[in-house]
Amino acid sequence: MSQISLPRIQHIVASGIIAAVGMWVAWVSYTQQPAEAFLFPRLISTVFVVLALWTFVKAILGWTKVGNGVSRKDFVWLLPGLTIALVYIFWAAKALGFYTAGTITFFLLLSFYDPAPHDEARTWVKRVIITAGFLAVMYGLFALLLKVYTPREIFF
Repeated sequence: MSQISLPRIQHIVASGIIAAVGMWVAWVSYTQQPAEAFLFPRLISTVFVVLALWTFVKAILGWTKVGNGVSRKDFVWLLPGLTIALVYIFWAAKALGFYTAGTITFFLLLSFYDPAPHDEARTWVKRVIITAGFLAVMYGLFALLLKVYTPREIFF
């Protein structure tokens, strides 16, 4: 039995987790009511699951070029973003509403990972404008163009 490289193991584990999350999201979208509210999520989650499973199988079979994997330094750099995303998924989206939580999450991620200086007002104004544009696109996409339900909680 040959040794499997660490980058390949990382790729198998990560793609497996993503496939599992995708299957969970698809299951939720197919089992929730009212059914018409979940039409768009069903479409997206089905495509997501197919692609995630394809990637997972490729990783297991060794058909994917995985590079050097994720170093400890890279993982530490990604950890705040992962934490923000998990807070959004498991708490903020439900507690604050889809648009409010999405806007706050986007602004935090943009602020954290934007390489522009954090001590200049000009860069903060740019971040606020980009976040407002993001919110406008999300609202236009879901509410106006697709006419799908979005989670309506405290604010929106």
